[in-house]
Amino acid sequence: MLVKTFGGAVYGVDAVTITVETSVENGKDYFLVGLPDSAVKESQFRIETAIKHLNYHWPRRKIVVNMSPADIRKEGSSYDLTIAVGILAGSEQIQNPEKVGEYIIMGEVSLDGTLQPIKGALPIAIQARKEKFKGIILPKQNAREAAIVNNLEVYGAETLTEVIEFLNGDKEIAPTVVDTRAEFMDNVLHSDLDFADVKGQENIKRAMEIAAAGGHNVILIGPPGAGKTMLAKRLPTILPPLTLPESLETTKIHSVSGKLPRNATLIYQRPFRSPHHTISDVALVGGGANPQPGEISLAHNGVLFLDELPEFKRTVLEVMRQPMEERRVTISRARTSVTYPASFMLIASMNP
Repeated sequence: MLVKTFGGAVYGVDAVTITVETSVENGKDYFLVGLPDSAVKESQFRIETAIKHLNYHWPRRKIVVNMSPADIRKEGSSYDLTIAVGILAGSEQIQNPEKVGEYIIMGEVSLDGTLQPIKGALPIAIQARKEKFKGIILPKQNAREAAIVNNLEVYGAETLTEVIEFLNGDKEIAPTVVDTRAEFMDNVLHSDLDFADVKGQENIKRAMEIAAAGGHNVILIGPPGAGKTMLAKRLPTILPPLTLPESLETTKIHSVSGKLPRNATLIYQRPFRSPHHTISDVALVGGGANPQPGEISLAHNGVLFLDELPEFKRTVLEVMRQPMEERRVTISRARTSVTYPASFMLIASMNP
């Protein structure tokens, strides 16, 4: 029996829908095609063990799983749940294969059948709504993050059993609902730090206020203990509050990089990033074999603080020149080119 399930792959800060076609037919062996990486190939062992542990049966037949479009590389363990549901539906252990196709289904499956959180739930949910899917099924830890997207049913599940029973109609899962605007307004002005904590230092406070008003970059020069780091950490508290579109854009970047806390929704405060001076140029601007956002993108709409500026390698500082001018960074590889936003205030400090 041929069944189609749907997942999502994240490229940059946007997502692409992946169709997972599963055929269970006469024969033997398991075949996974469609340019999967090692983590996706290893999913067979996780899924097979989880299915047996939950007292369902692994089909002793020929299983062919095709991940389409086949020219896009599929990476990570978040396709476990997509493939598992396809195999169970193809072997008729899930009775409603047409219901399976109404949802984007993503999640990492543990050996005991529990679901582990994934990266990029927010952009995947945005793409699901754009393509008119009824809803999205994913681990419970990601449900509030995905529920930021309105007009989309978001179901957070804790185990593979819950997903199977929900798709069979044996169990209801309450959809996760987040009132984005109300929650945003309640949290946007709360902060642990406050610029008002700084006593004295009137000249430097005046300079920082002017910089914050105009979005200017700042360099602080002073002896150790003068308060440079303390002032820099409190600068985001006098910047204008994030608007809802800015908050969504910032949250997407942190979601893609896996930096969102569990059960989080939006990022309400302007980001403050303070990388160590031993950071590499790739870690600062982004990159890698599978391009990920760097510190300058994680600081988007916020503050990037470089403490002990002269200690940073020259190549690291030089590579920031173009992103600071264009407010974005483009990472090009042989197979792909990814653009991340990088609009931030640069604060640097150094000793005289």
